[in-house]
Amino acid sequence: MNSQLVTLLIPVTGIIALLYAFYRARWISRQDPGTETMVEIAAAISRGARAFLRREYRVLFFFVLVVAALLFFANWQERTMNGEVVNSPLLAVSFLAGALCSALAGFIGMMVATKANVRTTHAARTGLAPALNMAFSGGLVMGLSVVGLGILGLGLLFLAYDSLADWTPLRVVNVIASYSLGASSIALFARVGGGIYTKAADVGADLAGKVYEGIPEDDPRNPATIADNVGDNVGDVAGMGADLFESYVGSIIGTMVLGTGFLTAYEGLDLPAGTLAPVLLPLVLAGAGILVSVTGSFAVRTKEGGSPQKALNMGEFGASAIMVVVAFLVIRWMLPASWTATTPIVGEFTYTSMGVFWAVLIGLAAGVMIGLSTEYFTSTHTRPTLEIARQSITGPATNIISGLGVGMLSAGIPALILAMAIIGAHAFAGLYGVAIAAVGMLSVTGIQLAVDAYGPISDNAGGIAEMAKLPPEVRSRTDKLDAVGNTTAAIGKGFAIGSAALTALALFAAFMQQAGMETINVAAPHILAGLLIGAVLPYVFSAMAIAAVGRASSDMITEVGRQFNEIPGLREGTASAEYAKCVDISTAAAIREMILPGLLALAVPVVVGFINKDMLGGLLAGVTVSGVLFAIFQSNAGGAWDNAKKRIESGMDISGKTLAKGTEAHKAAVAGDTVGDPLKDTSGPSLNILIKLIAVVALVIAPLIA
Repeated sequence: MNSQLVTLLIPVTGIIALLYAFYRARWISRQDPGTETMVEIAAAISRGARAFLRREYRVLFFFVLVVAALLFFANWQERTMNGEVVNSPLLAVSFLAGALCSALAGFIGMMVATKANVRTTHAARTGLAPALNMAFSGGLVMGLSVVGLGILGLGLLFLAYDSLADWTPLRVVNVIASYSLGASSIALFARVGGGIYTKAADVGADLAGKVYEGIPEDDPRNPATIADNVGDNVGDVAGMGADLFESYVGSIIGTMVLGTGFLTAYEGLDLPAGTLAPVLLPLVLAGAGILVSVTGSFAVRTKEGGSPQKALNMGEFGASAIMVVVAFLVIRWMLPASWTATTPIVGEFTYTSMGVFWAVLIGLAAGVMIGLSTEYFTSTHTRPTLEIARQSITGPATNIISGLGVGMLSAGIPALILAMAIIGAHAFAGLYGVAIAAVGMLSVTGIQLAVDAYGPISDNAGGIAEMAKLPPEVRSRTDKLDAVGNTTAAIGKGFAIGSAALTALALFAAFMQQAGMETINVAAPHILAGLLIGAVLPYVFSAMAIAAVGRASSDMITEVGRQFNEIPGLREGTASAEYAKCVDISTAAAIREMILPGLLALAVPVVVGFINKDMLGGLLAGVTVSGVLFAIFQSNAGGAWDNAKKRIESGMDISGKTLAKGTEAHKAAVAGDTVGDPLKDTSGPSLNILIKLIAVVALVIAPLIA
């Protein structure tokens, strides 16, 4: 088997993922959606989600065309590096393909999620096990759509460009790099726009319902409840899907770029997979990870009365264990036992196939450990969230202070894990090892994202059960799924942040190689200035996102209050709320407010890079370190506040005091959760994409500024 046959097989794994996703989606569609009332509620949620995506994609369509045109004309003139042409106007084609695949993955996942939610509710009428199966199936379609489209797009582009006459592997990989830029652009707007939408609705529903009117957020009398349920889909399904799609392709591309540095050392070697092995290895590992994710999905099963968390862990961790074995076999087959190569940044280094394998294993282990750390700081039954719940007894101020402390402390362990992972991966395989560690962490993205998307589907199922006034045992079952979903969502966010850090480092190293930078001297004025600009960007970006949520939430609360005051019988439940007006408020705010943060992320690295390429290197270092830690703090603080509220709602006794819904402690916990909501679902997750987008912009413009 040679490299040509390997490149032909890579897109096949993407097709397999999409075919299995289609099979699961068809199975979901054939299941009973429940009563007429349930169907009407689900239809309203689906209409709201589609309306948002239509308006968002309409705006992004023109943005994508403008950027594609700029890439086309900026790369019209050929540029060389070490005598090789490294660019082409076809960068615009790669960008368009990345944007299209990212948008399509989010659309498919969200459409299936809005079908799976009501069917999960109906399945919960008969038992917990069928409800778990339905919710996970909906998430699995999202996960497999992301990895399937990601690997299919990359594989087809590589096949197309590699077949062009006189194109060297370096030129092929450089032109493919803008595929990640297209994915990053869509991901950032999807994350920011979806996050603003969902939190404007969620905060409005929480405060207007629970605090001001004393009714549940999912009560059909609450005008914001449909918008809240729509937000779960556009933010936590489409948004998270776009986020991990970008990490997935970004880590692969960063490793492929670094792999081109080995090609001279591979000349004359007789390798089973051909001399392009270090370039193709991340693609092959990703393709193998798709098959492993499909296999792991069969392990997500539970008996009635069993633990949904254990079932999901069995699939996720089981897939990771299988991936270790598969990665070992693939790496030993594709790479030579050892080889020596000289690269500008690392210098002369002796690499081994086992060293590359250990780097992949380090990436996988780091992802699992960051997830477990996130689970500890955000789970409903661990000390940090119980302490926040305890502090709620004395009011909102102590609840918020405690949550801030938990969020800050939670950044420590992931930072140490990432630091050790970087050092370990580099010791085994240099910068290529750091990049391949990111691929290892993301190799089972298919099932990881399935577990993550399961959360908002379960949350929607509970909302539909409440609005349809189903028996209490149905809501009890969906609440059990939702409680697990909150934990899986928090773990997913931790996983996304960890993968973003390693992906950004891979892209950073690739940028340095393409820009001809061997070192970054932090004492140099331009680099120090870049460090400061990069470090402050996550704060400015987060401020924009949080302020947008605040403005939109205020509009939402005002609208909910107007409806309660002006619609006779709404409080009593004898009249219907005007749900569409609340949906429109969230949609308009999200579309309006997502533009400026997105343009900031795209424009700053371009401007800084053309001022001074070393300054851009400093900016990349600053935004990566600052962004990763700030994202962990925001996501974990928000998750801990949310689950502390849920812990109180489930009932708990502290020092002779009974905490439950309606108590002063519960109102304090709702206030804390309201503060945490935009942190964990808008600004925090968006920082993952910010640091990756800035890194990939730097990589794409590297030939222009080298």
